Amino acid sequence: MRVLLTNDDGYKAKGIQSLIKVLQPLGELTIVAPKTAQSGMSMAVSMGYKPLAVKHIETLPGQDWWYLDGTPASCVKFGIDNILYPEKPDLVVCGTNHGHNAATASCYSGTVGAAAEGAINGIKSIAVSLDDFSHDADFSAVEELLPGILRKLLPAMSGKFGTYYNINFPKLPAKDIKGVRIGQMGIVHWEKEYVAYGPEFLESRRHTPSKADINYVQEAEAGEELYVMAGDIVENPGNTPESDHRLLAEGYITITPLKLDNTDYSELESLCATI
Repeated sequence: MRVLLTNDDGYKAKGIQSLIKVLQPLGELTIVAPKTAQSGMSMAVSMGYKPLAVKHIETLPGQDWWYLDGTPASCVKFGIDNILYPEKPDLVVCGTNHGHNAATASCYSGTVGAAAEGAINGIKSIAVSLDDFSHDADFSAVEELLPGILRKLLPAMSGKFGTYYNINFPKLPAKDIKGVRIGQMGIVHWEKEYVAYGPEFLESRRHTPSKADINYVQEAEAGEELYVMAGDIVENPGNTPESDHRLLAEGYITITPLKLDNTDYSELESLCATI
């Protein structure tokens, strides 16, 4: 099996190593990951004749490593069009993401966006995330439990064009995870999303800024104010006990099938009848 692997946290992130351990027994891995973190990019691609740096890092047994200075979806495109062509990967996998991508977080996620890019190319695709935003997150549950999940999931994947799969792991040791549940995408939104960035925010969230963030603050121009996205999550009507974010919070690994077709067919039918 040819597997194309990427992530949205950058090729040096710890999470991608967890998937290499899981996927290596399945076949040959081509790893094309962003040069730097690209979270929140969804299916964004670099356009407008913008040059993109790419580097072949190394070839290891069963692993071919590259980075691209672009978005996760761009990494998938480059892997398909420029590295593996004229062959195609049998599977696209993105992750393991530092932080969950359940509910409508999946709409923004570069991890899920990369899986959608695989799906739009007619390739079976999976996004994998862990509900832990720490750079030092413990991925041992992913490494222990994902192989068994894939043994069941891969043969069950329909291969239907435009369908891809979103897997989320709770922040728990493997022994404390309740099981695996198939869920639907939960509906939430964020309010009061941007808050002032400074010592008060850092203390309230017990957050240690990265070197890049410190440099950014120090280089702020006169008159600029600094804000950070750290809003409150609010549930929308219509969520059920099978909504993925609720199952995740209860301690389950969730698998949610997603699709590219965003058409609201009931609304389409209504419009056709009235316009």
